[in-house]
Amino acid sequence: MTLVSHSDVKKARQVIDGRVYRTPMVRSAHLSKRLGLDIYLKLEQMQKTGSFKVRGAINRIAALTDAEKKRGVVTFSAGNHAQGVAFAATSAGVKSTVVMPAHAVRGKVDATRAYGAEVIQVESDFHGAMQQLQEKHGYVLVHPFDDPLVIAGAGTVTDEICDDLPDPDAIVFGIGGGGLASGAAVVTRARRPGARLIGIEPEGANAMRQSLDKGEPVTLASLSKTVADGLGAPYAGRVTFSHVRELGVEVFVLPDAPIVEAMWMLMERAKVFAEPAAAAGLAALMQKVIKPALPEGSKVVLIVSGGNVDRERLKALS
Repeated sequence: MTLVSHSDVKKARQVIDGRVYRTPMVRSAHLSKRLGLDIYLKLEQMQKTGSFKVRGAINRIAALTDAEKKRGVVTFSAGNHAQGVAFAATSAGVKSTVVMPAHAVRGKVDATRAYGAEVIQVESDFHGAMQQLQEKHGYVLVHPFDDPLVIAGAGTVTDEICDDLPDPDAIVFGIGGGGLASGAAVVTRARRPGARLIGIEPEGANAMRQSLDKGEPVTLASLSKTVADGLGAPYAGRVTFSHVRELGVEVFVLPDAPIVEAMWMLMERAKVFAEPAAAAGLAALMQKVIKPALPEGSKVVLIVSGGNVDRERLKALS
């Protein structure tokens, strides 16, 4: 399989320029002292629609032909990609339909509708429901992660990181379907080849770890069960699995509890409003699950991937 290239990411940067924010990256003195590392936070929760997902959505929708734009687009998502597609499609004058699970965070559902998408919620097999809509109406799929253009858009996050900090020792991020991980790997191997790429999955949705162990993409036997809904992809993509495996992304798994603890740490001590999925990387550092351990003083960038969490979910997690 041909992997996404750094050139593809640079083209994506040109496409999304002026349509998204160039999010800041800040050093956290508190987390650095606490962890014995030099910790930087890439603040994608400050991105339009509240997560990095809008980058890939804009890049994919920009590539639609006029005929495809008339047909409209469809996707499936627990929330962040849903909002990104709705925003990108509406901005381009394209109809969008999004299939979301019935248990999706209410704030994410409401925001997706507010950005202009038609939202259809289903109790189970929301991927299958999306396929039925695609076949019935001829919609174009904007995949949440398993698409080279979506991966290239996600890679712009790490391209900005390397502009601001050319010599990171490690970049740490949560893994859902693997789009962010794939984009980060493409850029890092081109610009900082020796840096470690460390992805974190929750126990209830660890399709990528299972896939690496099996040697092929795995679909979870049941619906993902994790408070980190942004990491709850039902399977590892064929494209993203190839990127993660071939570009040397390390994948570790954590239970939900330390992810929630890390989310509150980001909010209370770093003053960063993050959803659970965005705190998985910090959780891994706090729990010391990364092996071998990062040497003391290493420059580590945590991608805070999104901040779409509403008051009802925060109450439930408190």
